[in-house]
Amino acid sequence: MESYILDIILLLTGLLGTYAIIPLFKNLLIESNVLRPNYKKDMIPVSMGIVFLPMIIINGIILAFFTEQDKNLLYLFMFIFGLISMFFAGVLDDIIGNRDVSGLKGHFKSLLKGSLTTGGFKALFGGFVGIIISIAVSKNIGDIIINTLIIALSTNLMNLLDLRPGRAIKVYLSISTILFLTLTGYVKSLILLIVPNVLAYFNYDLKARAMMGDTGSNVLGISIGMLVIMGYSMKIRIGWLVFLILIHILTEKYSLTKIIEKNKFLNFIDKLGR
Repeated sequence: MESYILDIILLLTGLLGTYAIIPLFKNLLIESNVLRPNYKKDMIPVSMGIVFLPMIIINGIILAFFTEQDKNLLYLFMFIFGLISMFFAGVLDDIIGNRDVSGLKGHFKSLLKGSLTTGGFKALFGGFVGIIISIAVSKNIGDIIINTLIIALSTNLMNLLDLRPGRAIKVYLSISTILFLTLTGYVKSLILLIVPNVLAYFNYDLKARAMMGDTGSNVLGISIGMLVIMGYSMKIRIGWLVFLILIHILTEKYSLTKIIEKNKFLNFIDKLGR
């Protein structure tokens, strides 16, 4: 099958399938009282990122059926493994997470004091997930270290952004567009396991009718990290890692929301569509 035909199938399947199941999962979360106040203090469903999962698996089946090379199957299985792993950590954090502790520094401080937070578990678990994926696709120890850091920090990047309706998804879709335009080969097709699902859900998040929560933001973040380590040269990966480190240092000291609000262009983009 021609690659562009397969891409169209994955795109339409993800879009239509996710759009169809959103009301089912939204009602499920409401009936189960999985609700949280948003930034306006309105009680809305959280963990709506769970709607990304069904079509990831279905599109994964389609892609696996048309995949011939063992190396490509490895990439596919590692990609899906990473997504499902962070779904698990995200759901745990959304449902039983304590919001009194925030930031990577805060979670690790609590851990050193003998108190495990769901955020601390998520960071450690995500790190180990990053290690196993990095070992599978890396050539040496240096590669493993760099790739693990990219996965871990990319995952947390989306958490840092997911503080206002649509913000994290806007950044995610912008990055994913760049990835789709610059990646080549099989790795490029992996983007279509999740981007169509996010597009189908986007308006719910943008209009503050639901929150994807860490269940969604973790998945968006790790997908970016995995695509970067699977598809780019060392120079590009190091450049992305430097950016991630700088943004994490910045957000430990300053409020990202306040930075955005003080910049007219960023504030306009941030509020666009709400």
